[in-house]
Amino acid sequence: MGESQIRMLHQLARQYGVETSYQDVTGRRQDAAPDSLLAVLRELGAPVERLADVPGALRERRQEQWQRCSEPVVVAWQGRPGHLELRLPATGVDHRIDGRLELEGGEVRQWTNHLVHTPVLQVSEVEGVAYTARLLSLPADLPPGYHRLTLSMPGRVFQTLLIAAPFQAYVPPLVTAGRTWGVFLPLYALHSGRSWAAGDLTDLEALLHWVQELGGGMVGTLPLLAAFLDEPFDPSPYAPASRLFWNEFYLDATRIPELGGCPPALDLLNSPAFQSELTALRNTPLVDYRRGLAVKRRILELLSHCCHSAGGGRRAALQGWAAAHPAVQDYARFRAAVERQGAAWPGWPDRMRDGSLQDGDFDPAAERYHLYVQWQAQEQFQALSAQARDRGPGLYLDLPLGVHRAGYDVWREGSAFALEASCGAPPDLLIPEGQNWEFPPMHPERIRQQAYRYYIAVLRHHLRHAGILRLDHVMGLHHLFWIPKGLPAREGVYVRYRDDEFYAILALESHRHRTLLVGEDLGTVPRYVRTAMTRHKVYRMYVLPFEYTPAARQMLNPIPTGSMASLNTHDMPPFAAFWLQRTPGDRLALFRFLRRKGWLKVPTDDTKAMLEACLKSLSASRARVLMVNLEDLWLETSPQNIPGTGDQYPNWRRKARYTLEEFMRIPEVLKTLQGINKLRKRGTGR
Repeated sequence: MGESQIRMLHQLARQYGVETSYQDVTGRRQDAAPDSLLAVLRELGAPVERLADVPGALRERRQEQWQRCSEPVVVAWQGRPGHLELRLPATGVDHRIDGRLELEGGEVRQWTNHLVHTPVLQVSEVEGVAYTARLLSLPADLPPGYHRLTLSMPGRVFQTLLIAAPFQAYVPPLVTAGRTWGVFLPLYALHSGRSWAAGDLTDLEALLHWVQELGGGMVGTLPLLAAFLDEPFDPSPYAPASRLFWNEFYLDATRIPELGGCPPALDLLNSPAFQSELTALRNTPLVDYRRGLAVKRRILELLSHCCHSAGGGRRAALQGWAAAHPAVQDYARFRAAVERQGAAWPGWPDRMRDGSLQDGDFDPAAERYHLYVQWQAQEQFQALSAQARDRGPGLYLDLPLGVHRAGYDVWREGSAFALEASCGAPPDLLIPEGQNWEFPPMHPERIRQQAYRYYIAVLRHHLRHAGILRLDHVMGLHHLFWIPKGLPAREGVYVRYRDDEFYAILALESHRHRTLLVGEDLGTVPRYVRTAMTRHKVYRMYVLPFEYTPAARQMLNPIPTGSMASLNTHDMPPFAAFWLQRTPGDRLALFRFLRRKGWLKVPTDDTKAMLEACLKSLSASRARVLMVNLEDLWLETSPQNIPGTGDQYPNWRRKARYTLEEFMRIPEVLKTLQGINKLRKRGTGR
């Protein structure tokens, strides 16, 4: 394998946005293996089976790029001049070019330019043909939105999605003017005296009201998206069956309007056997998803049948909603087909795998069930989010990076994904072999050719209800670690995305829905990622264990104003476990830091005292948002998830030690939250 071959392979990789090296957690450079580069390039569309194919593929790529008159997507930041790069044969530069811009709102703007009057950016010759890259000015004062630009010139017509967006994401006035706070607990872990197998949306509503009465502004939880809880089975909130639909596991069946007029459902609900089953589910320390959903589905299926068979206003409302949301009907058929086939879609016949479902492929009653529960989920989410924003951001929702490989989104939007690769993370000190998260990455070019249709739909699904939205693995806006099929995680490579286009979509949609964005930027994150986040007002996460600094006097990095501060996340040990694992030197250093801040006076090994001091320090800080893990307040030591453990640990299943009613009455919990509220309501923090 010659040096010139590797050099050309690296040139081809850069042409496709593939990074040929990265800096690991220790700061060392790790070079991508040639086999990994070739595999990722093939998945991106390069015609390479072996190194000998690289020269031809490189020539083909250069020709393809110059023959593409314009990019499929261009961003025009509001208040700034917008431009579009045109790549054209050097001959015929005296031609005129006609522009037609169809604004999202329906207005049409038209104009004419002459190419000879447009600035030349670059001249190149490809396969004997001379090309020029020219800079075309775009209309000024565009309204925010997704606009369709059509450019016509003799012999050719091409179209581009023009995203006109605010340069910065939305920040609510309540956050800008003050410093809000809230609490975090996974909804499956939240349980009450009335909940079934796990917490539901009514429990979440009760928690939110309690926090608001204490002066807080939000409640955070893990993703609540549709999941496979039968066959296939995967309860991870970060491997949803779809990022476009909700999980009926979290519905409160007792609040569904059909219940009062559905005798079969009432009889079942009130039967001793059913109540005995609910009691058993309620008393288990771990969530039993299969059994819990099976029990809830018995009621939901009866309610669905009553709604569809009774007629009247409710059935008309369901039918009207379904007609207005055709994707949910498609999803309902998909879930019903999974049940009829007894297998995930990769195991279906070819016709069905390719997205075509016909009568007989699924049970119509199962289709009606899935349609009905999505309607109910939308109604309950809408009611909750409407109340939630009365006194603050309200709901803090979490948008996962990926979607289950066997899920609806990959089946229906297959071209948006790179199916022969998986997302993951390179080796680090915690997991030396690296991580393979198993879900396919979005294809960076095909999502652009789709005008980001799928990504925008996913984003809107969450923003309709979220006052704050956490963007899982925000580094993915810039680049993702791809692991080619058949290779170990340590042999993955980073693939770049068009971050400016993602930020434009995020800024536009956050303003439309009035939602604050928080990016999960923990771990080894390139500096340019956080620079871009700050520039576009995507808040970062300040999590205490990640902010240790070798500076003797400082101990912890300063807390940025545009951040959400917390002691930990769901993937980390709770504070009590964190503190018990510290070395004596670490404990002394943290104590000295807190003493300089005025939150401790004498050295102590008392976990509760250290927790209180750390919370006070974060509460009084400049961070605009503070998230408090409820389980920290009673010194829980077991984490909700331990990455890389698989079935060796009950990830995503552990219920909170106390019920909702119990922890709402614990004096120390109340006192701590009241103290946090008092500090948050003061002026600028320390």
